[in-house]
Amino acid sequence: MRENRRTKMRHHGAQVMSMGDDEIHWLSTGEAAERLGITPRTLYRFIDEGQVAAYRFGRVIRLKATDVDVFIDACRIEPGTLEHLYPDSGTPTSDTEVSGT
Repeated sequence: MRENRRTKMRHHGAQVMSMGDDEIHWLSTGEAAERLGITPRTLYRFIDEGQVAAYRFGRVIRLKATDVDVFIDACRIEPGTLEHLYPDSGTPTSDTEVSGT
């Protein structure tokens, strides 16, 4: 018979809640922002815009590590979508090249 009680433990700085086979790795906003390489302020904006899921427990905001991973995967840049950020070698890049002066 399996025990179905909650246990708390620390795992790499993140809070882990275990309920039998279900394990949730909770991150603080600071930990999540660090994991994403952004400021906490930017993370709060992403949360407010609904781009990443977060949970409020009283005055504390926590994020599931799996939700942060899903957000990271959703932000992946597809090849060929950044052409607008670098000049094409076949087209002129300045007015002087167009006019020939």
